[in-house]
Amino acid sequence: MKILLDTHTVLWMVNGYEKLSSSAKELLLNDEHELFISVVSLWEMAIKASLGRLSELDGGVDVVISKLASMPIEVLPITTDCIKTIESLPFIHRDPFDRMLVATAVSSNMTILTADSNIPKYSASCVW
Repeated sequence: MKILLDTHTVLWMVNGYEKLSSSAKELLLNDEHELFISVVSLWEMAIKASLGRLSELDGGVDVVISKLASMPIEVLPITTDCIKTIESLPFIHRDPFDRMLVATAVSSNMTILTADSNIPKYSASCVW
């Protein structure tokens, strides 16, 4: 399965897995799955850290980028397919980062690993 990690999933993973559900941990540790993070999540973390709203990220987004470099996780760019998909998404909620993650998952046929109750309301496949 191709799994796109939601921003909070990445943060919880980098900080030691404690906040992740047992099924989420299993998915992350299963070598049969391909793991991805969108550059959008890194962007969101950087913005929140600069605003002082990411206290659990000691050291800023640099820490996440360094830890991701040693993990089997591919960082995905924003593609034109994602942008085209955004245009057709319903306005379930207005969080632009979540909407881009949904568009990435839909356009790339991925499943989003998320605890966010809004994400499953879209047409994207989700697990937690």
